Amino acid sequence: MTDHDAAPPAGLSRRKLLGAAGVGALAAGALGAGAGYAAGDKPVPVVPDKDALPIDFDGRHQAGIVTPAQDRLHFAAFDMTSEERDDLVSLLKDWTKAARQMAQGNDIGDFGAVAGAPYSPPEDTGEAQGLPPSGLTITIGFGRSLFVDAKGDPRFGLDGQLPERLIEMPGFSGDRLDPAISGGDIAIQACANDPQIAVHAIRNLARIAFGRASVRYSQMGFGRTSSTSTAQVTPRNLFGFKDGTANIKVEDEKDVEAFVWAQDGDGPAWMTGGSYLVSRKIDMRIETWDREPLNGQEAIIGRAKGSGGPMSGGDEFAPIDFDAKDDAGQPLIDLKSHVRLAHPDFNNGAKLLRRGYNFVDGSNGLGQLSAGLFFLAYQRDPTTQFVPIQRSLAGLQNDLMNEYLVHVSSGLFACPPGVDAKGFWGEGLFA
Repeated sequence: MTDHDAAPPAGLSRRKLLGAAGVGALAAGALGAGAGYAAGDKPVPVVPDKDALPIDFDGRHQAGIVTPAQDRLHFAAFDMTSEERDDLVSLLKDWTKAARQMAQGNDIGDFGAVAGAPYSPPEDTGEAQGLPPSGLTITIGFGRSLFVDAKGDPRFGLDGQLPERLIEMPGFSGDRLDPAISGGDIAIQACANDPQIAVHAIRNLARIAFGRASVRYSQMGFGRTSSTSTAQVTPRNLFGFKDGTANIKVEDEKDVEAFVWAQDGDGPAWMTGGSYLVSRKIDMRIETWDREPLNGQEAIIGRAKGSGGPMSGGDEFAPIDFDAKDDAGQPLIDLKSHVRLAHPDFNNGAKLLRRGYNFVDGSNGLGQLSAGLFFLAYQRDPTTQFVPIQRSLAGLQNDLMNEYLVHVSSGLFACPPGVDAKGFWGEGLFA
């Protein structure tokens, strides 16, 4: 069991407020009248829908990193609108309290959406009324700009607290980054199995921030593009291929410790037990990809589209033989295929824990899908993990897949460790 396995909620929940209707929302399927009992026989246990259950908020590490990836995402980056240290501290305390309540399936505040004074705005926006927690996790990260301004001067009295690993992200060949949807002082990742629960979380946190911080940009996502547990099947991305077969899984304890969590001595003490999050919005040229023949698509990826197995042979999880050749002596895995250039064997052993999502933002002016991947990857050290891997992939001369991709947004955030029941996000920064 991990710190963040599903657990019973505590406190006054939306379900308790709504009585049996809310409890029913947790039951599996529509059981109908007399559900839970076989006719004239012993009670039949009601099996809850595991996707509706809450995830522990408190723990050594933040939830939402190694937690089995949920199906929906609402990500938002905030900029501080106040330069006062007290405002930053109070915001983090208020956000932590609200996030803990929402993760347990509660309304935020003391009176929630409907129990407050009728002539005052409700504390909670209310759109999650009647819905179960749906595995909601809310994860926070701090951007470099929270620590220093454009001149390199410290902000909020955080002198000496900037981790060396929270670098200015270098440019990569082919990047077309839009500053308006890149960076940010603070990032919030809300994941849930119900999109309305994820939206409710970001909406309420943005509302709480009024006067202290404002949303810089946000992104919704669906259909996780990586599995983070061996209990999950490998999903497919919008190119139709299985994605994240070799991703770090929570069950890989050695890899999780070696590649995900910041350890003692890695940097400032407040980051021990935390992780670094890289975000990248990657537009996909869907219509162009769809005109590529199947054998071309498979050569570009390096895997079979149906089974997900490597082009060197075997099923999805078969070891990849990069030396395998066909009868003509040509490599079965193209030297510029995505699977080869991203593989640890060609990046000094570097691995990432990816938990990205597909997105579709409607259509562009040409009637083409404005769609792609919102890439999210956690790691212990971006300078030895994401940066060298992306350098290996970037540019039209490297990864064959780049003909169909454009990176338009980038961010790097230091995610502090988890909190105990009385703590607040990033409290070690102010010790």
